[in-house]
Amino acid sequence: MLERGAGAGKLLFLDAFSGLAGDMLVSALCDLGVPRAVIAEGLEGLSLEGYALRYVRRIRNGITAVGLDVELTSPQPSRNYAEIRAMLEAAASLSDGARAIALRAFAVLAEAEARVHDSTPEQVHFHEVGAVDSIVDITGAAIALDYLGAEVVCAPLPMGRGIVRSEHGRIPSPAPATLLCLTGVPTYDAGIDAELVTPTGACLVKAVASGFSRWPAMRPRRVGFGAGTMRLVDRPNVLRAVLGEATDTLETAPGGQSSGFVVLEANVDDISGELAAMALSRSEGAGALDAWSTSIGMKKGRPALMLSALCRRADVDAVARALLSESTSLGLRLREVGRLERKRRMTSVETPYGDIAIKVADGDGLPENVKPEYEDCRAAAERHGVPVKQVQQAALSAYAAVR
Repeated sequence: MLERGAGAGKLLFLDAFSGLAGDMLVSALCDLGVPRAVIAEGLEGLSLEGYALRYVRRIRNGITAVGLDVELTSPQPSRNYAEIRAMLEAAASLSDGARAIALRAFAVLAEAEARVHDSTPEQVHFHEVGAVDSIVDITGAAIALDYLGAEVVCAPLPMGRGIVRSEHGRIPSPAPATLLCLTGVPTYDAGIDAELVTPTGACLVKAVASGFSRWPAMRPRRVGFGAGTMRLVDRPNVLRAVLGEATDTLETAPGGQSSGFVVLEANVDDISGELAAMALSRSEGAGALDAWSTSIGMKKGRPALMLSALCRRADVDAVARALLSESTSLGLRLREVGRLERKRRMTSVETPYGDIAIKVADGDGLPENVKPEYEDCRAAAERHGVPVKQVQQAALSAYAAVR
């Protein structure tokens, strides 16, 4: 078991390749080494009755992980935000840090629910998330995160599609409140009809994550696996929590390069600009870190395009399939490359046009580089009928005011 504060000065990376839910986060942190007794003791001070915690072992695609079941022993009422906030504020069993995390997470959720239901955070009435299992999941995760004391970095979150059931009937996935909780958080299409990110997972990651990365520069020390209850057809329904020391990305491999990257290239002389753009977009969705086209000349003097994508070695197959399926090429060239990477992190700022995600490169002795995410700025500009550059300038000004 880990000692209290074992994560101080370290990174906790949430590798959410199958999504994120509150129970999965609690389970992963317990498997990592947070004592279950610490969570149980912290929850004792809440005015909750009629439930029991049961930790189970679940195997997902050969991976043994911890699962958490909140078993109800008596009927439970739904609660509103004011009731939950009062419950947390009155709980003497919670440390100040755990209480602050839980309050922040529920505040994020209350803002989102109020927007969805045209209400106010104070008046909004939770349904599924006001149930005892969701309160236990969010508060239990807050207790575990405070106990660990690490800086949290999360992977971009996969978004499921389709329709899911709720207290209000059938609603789209991701649920409206979930999506509002994730404003400014990097997401991508998971290509599956399922609810991969729940409201509890969304509000927690928005409340605690200092940045988002497919994989941060770090030396892993411990790994924990938290299992969800669903069985997914194309991936293990597991959250991987990795604890380790942050490293300078310019020193991760000999010669000052980070290794393990591959460039895929295809020369095509019979593809339209629209299809070329789609091929590059699909390759990025499959895991490419960068994708681009270059005008070239081919045999018989034909003008053509070279489609290129840079990805990690582990993503070569997925990126290659995306390029080949969307382009007219019959093959690809592959070459391994090194890459110099600046240390970077994601944050978000509030602007008159809404929350805008910001990518920041700093902490490596080089001048700070700050860039608002273009897609956020573009969407905000379209909503408000203003130029994109106006939103970008507002985001930079907001970042300068709070840094």
